[in-house]
Amino acid sequence: MAKFIYKMENILGIKYKMEDQAKTSYGIARRKLIKEEELLYELKDRLEGYQIRSKELRMRKLDIMKLKEYTEASEMMKKEIKLQELNVKKAEQQVELARVRLNAAILERKTHEKLKDNAKEIFFLEVAQTERKEIDELVSFRFNNPTN
Repeated sequence: MAKFIYKMENILGIKYKMEDQAKTSYGIARRKLIKEEELLYELKDRLEGYQIRSKELRMRKLDIMKLKEYTEASEMMKKEIKLQELNVKKAEQQVELARVRLNAAILERKTHEKLKDNAKEIFFLEVAQTERKEIDELVSFRFNNPTN
């Protein structure tokens, strides 16, 4: 029996590699997003600590220098939080872009797999047709040339 050989197997292999690369890129983007979100959480936590200490200082004997220090630290944290929020948004956009690329790679791979399946089906239909033709010729030959 004839062996099926898909002519575009190398392209399908490339599609598998492209999908793997897209998965890797997506994973890296997701890890970066998680890291950025954790950093944002830490900054917000530090800001809350500065605000609590500042409030405590206002409740006790007034220490202008400490109060000013915590107020400035709070303001600086607010700026860092805004910058970190931008980093988180940027990381989210990168994740979305990686997800879109991954979906495109998966779609291309599935398309080529379907093409391979169709080519395989056509190949086996052609083999079956050739075998039927050979059997018909053999039967016809035996019918027309009896050896008895």
